[in-house]
Amino acid sequence: MPSRQRSWFETINPATGKTLKRYKSSTKGDVDKAVAKARKAFEKWRQLSPAKRAIYLERTAKTLRAQKEKLARIITQEMGKPIKESLPEVAKCAWALEYYSENGPKFLNPEATKTDATDSYVAFEPMGVIGSIMPWNFPLWQCIRFAAPALMVGNTTVFKPSSITPQSGLALQNAFESTGTIPGCFNIILGSAQVANYLIEANTVAISFTGSVNAGRTVAQSASGQLKKFVLELGGSDPFIVLE
Repeated sequence: MPSRQRSWFETINPATGKTLKRYKSSTKGDVDKAVAKARKAFEKWRQLSPAKRAIYLERTAKTLRAQKEKLARIITQEMGKPIKESLPEVAKCAWALEYYSENGPKFLNPEATKTDATDSYVAFEPMGVIGSIMPWNFPLWQCIRFAAPALMVGNTTVFKPSSITPQSGLALQNAFESTGTIPGCFNIILGSAQVANYLIEANTVAISFTGSVNAGRTVAQSASGQLKKFVLELGGSDPFIVLE
């Protein structure tokens, strides 16, 4: 699909079957712009000390806690889990941000190591722009568990949420932006598998993907063909039995 063409998709409230909202799918041009914005932000974000980056993560955690009811309602309306499960998901996201805010700086301290040199150490450096393609089942948590450590290290991100839960992703972007984080550190693109393909093929340094085994194979083939690092969490086996 040429980058100038644009399609639309709808989200459905699974409890009522009614349309929640219509969204424009990101084009290839949109994806490239998001990645370019993230690369520009990376040059500034990486220069901040870990302690400074930690401040922004902590602020985002506070924002999530302050908006937990609103965010939980968005999750429930889009993907259908009970509100009593959506609220803990928001809380878990805030906890993860707080965890990396508190511990990230010490995790990133250089580590001395023994070699044949006089002095040797291992330093931890950010990679660049990391693309993220995540599913609908935990629309906030699936993103935060990747984004919190990635941002803490000094990377920037372009995130494609499931087309079932785009508003959850947009709400997360708003939470980051409201804290004064450097514009472009956390970016959202929207759409289906084709948009995910655009992201994999874009000028990112790595891809984090959670989804099916078949989709994971496609991600691996495309990313490895570009000598691009990737992390895959693929479909597990979680059977359950309902007894009457």
